[in-house]
Amino acid sequence: MKSLAVDTTNALCGAIFIALGAFFAYQSFELELGTALRMGPGYFPFVLALILVLLGIVILIQSVRMDGGPLGPIAWRGMLFILPAPIFFGLTVRGLGFAPALFFSALIAAFASTRMRPLMGVVLAAAVTVFSVAVFSYALGLPFERFGPWVRF
Repeated sequence: MKSLAVDTTNALCGAIFIALGAFFAYQSFELELGTALRMGPGYFPFVLALILVLLGIVILIQSVRMDGGPLGPIAWRGMLFILPAPIFFGLTVRGLGFAPALFFSALIAAFASTRMRPLMGVVLAAAVTVFSVAVFSYALGLPFERFGPWVRF
């Protein structure tokens, strides 16, 4: 029979989510909430804070129900490639334009996996770029430059 154990890692994460959600819910009361039909500036942050609290409660409950295994090693490679990708995108999207900045950001993020090979990374980045340009630029008609001033042809 399985004994009732508390996974301290999940319990701590759930408690942090609940605390952060409660803090932001409290802070949103300083703004006008409004109603669901006439939302005020505090309505959306309040709803997001409640969702964060609910997720924290779910995580906290799951931490009591299951046995937690030991934490594995920290995925440094993933952090070193995933975290800089959106930063690179944000810093270069105005200069390079949407398509090149997205391509290089996806290429950077692709190498977070040790199984990713260079050719597959380029193919993946190209596919993400083509799909995103097709959806955001052509289908939705969003007004942004596909190629910025740094790469004018």
